[in-house]
Amino acid sequence: MRCAIYTRKSTEEGLEQEFNSLDAQRESGEAYIKSQASEGWVCVPDRYDDGGFTGGTWIARRSSA
Repeated sequence: MRCAIYTRKSTEEGLEQEFNSLDAQRESGEAYIKSQASEGWVCVPDRYDDGGFTGGTWIARRSSA
C-alpha cells in the first residue's frame, strides 16, 4: 500500500528553522510506515506540507486576492 504523509502547522512561527515541526511530523510518519512494511506499506516520496495556514488565514488570504 502506498502511503502519503500530510503535515500541518497552523502558524509560520519556527518554520524557518533548519528542523521544524513539519519535519518532526514527517519523521514520525515515516517511522510508522516503516513499522508497517511487513504489511506492504510504502511511503511515497512526495511531500504534502501545509505550513502557516489555518482555515481562518486561508479564507482571509483568499478574500483579499
